[in-house]
Amino acid sequence: MNVTLSIDEQLVTRARKKAEALGKSLNQLIRDYLQTVAGGDDPERSIEEFNRLSGKGHSHGWRFNRDEIHDRQSHDRQSHDRR
Repeated sequence: MNVTLSIDEQLVTRARKKAEALGKSLNQLIRDYLQTVAGGDDPERSIEEFNRLSGKGHSHGWRFNRDEIHDRQSHDRQSHDRR
């Protein structure tokens, strides 16, 4: 469906720049926003998307370890503080 809107030219210019920064067209940005506002997210589509994206990577045996993550962050800060 086509919809005609009356929008300030400067607003359109800023919105186009924002859309471009996001790698989208202004049209897509508006469609995405309206989808969010309307709350019409299709649960089936979300499940399909999740399944499509799941299992695409390979951890090469790495497992998340909270202690290691926090230790690495403090080590990075200490290295940065010494500079």
